[in-house]
Amino acid sequence: MLGYTLKRVLGTIPVLFMVTLLIFVLIKLAPGDPVDMLVSDEVTEEIRQHIRIAWGLDQPVYIQYLTFIKNALMGDLGESFRYREPVMDLILQRLPASIELAIYSTLLAVILGLPLGVWAASKPNSFVDTIGSIGGFFGISLPNFWLGILLILLFAGMFNLLPSGGRATWGMDVPAITGFLTIDALLAGRLDALWDAVRHLTLPVIVLGTNMAGIIMQITRASVLENLQEDYVMTARAKGMSARVVLWRHAFRNALISVVTIIGLEFGTLISGAIIVETVFSWPGIGYLLLQGITFRDFPLITGLVLVYTSLFVFINLVIDMIYTIVDPRIRLR
Repeated sequence: MLGYTLKRVLGTIPVLFMVTLLIFVLIKLAPGDPVDMLVSDEVTEEIRQHIRIAWGLDQPVYIQYLTFIKNALMGDLGESFRYREPVMDLILQRLPASIELAIYSTLLAVILGLPLGVWAASKPNSFVDTIGSIGGFFGISLPNFWLGILLILLFAGMFNLLPSGGRATWGMDVPAITGFLTIDALLAGRLDALWDAVRHLTLPVIVLGTNMAGIIMQITRASVLENLQEDYVMTARAKGMSARVVLWRHAFRNALISVVTIIGLEFGTLISGAIIVETVFSWPGIGYLLLQGITFRDFPLITGLVLVYTSLFVFINLVIDMIYTIVDPRIRLR
């Protein structure tokens, strides 16, 4: 296991280099001058040139890239043009918010998608299967930004039941222990802060969880349905096993490989791809931070975030491979 893990980690190094190189080149090809973010329009060209030299923007692209890689290996992702803070500090401040949102969205999706998918597969071409399939396609097809705005209009505007954005009510201070607001509120014994955090999480979690639940439902249904046609299921039924045992102990367990894969990939997507939802709900995560970096051509911030995103995906894929051996002992890592 240790050898396999080390091999996978070493294999990701070229991927990280290629991703950072690609994003570096694309940023440099984009129109505009990053110096505009650092100084006002009234400064002279001489001052602008001094700024370029100070930030290393006068160097060739490959020199800038090699400098970034050298600093990144030491944990330094540079300083943000817009925020004038170390990029690593900005990411560490915002990352817990995105992970917390992704975790609760994934939990909601699993709670809804897994049972619905198994239920639909157990009764193919029935009314239950039709309703489940419609629900799954409904969740997949709904645009996140449209659903988010609709929920804000209903629950925050019309009924005034939930907050429309943000992570916490202004003035609701909780000691930052883990960075996850719900856990920090529990550790601090602040039930009021916990309830406030849950209220702020509700709408964005519903938006992200609905889409993911539809995907999990469809994958679960297809995988369980396929396994129900296998010979070992016929043998189990011939031995007199009940339909419930055959479904959950045999068909569902063998279908978990596909389900675990899609859950892991979607979890990574929620962390890195929830830009629209974080923007709609003013959620202070790294998705919203990336949007700000792109808007203001903040090269160090964009490159640092892409590197973090890639590293997270690599780590999640590694965890998925480890879970495979638990779900299906027949799989052995080599």
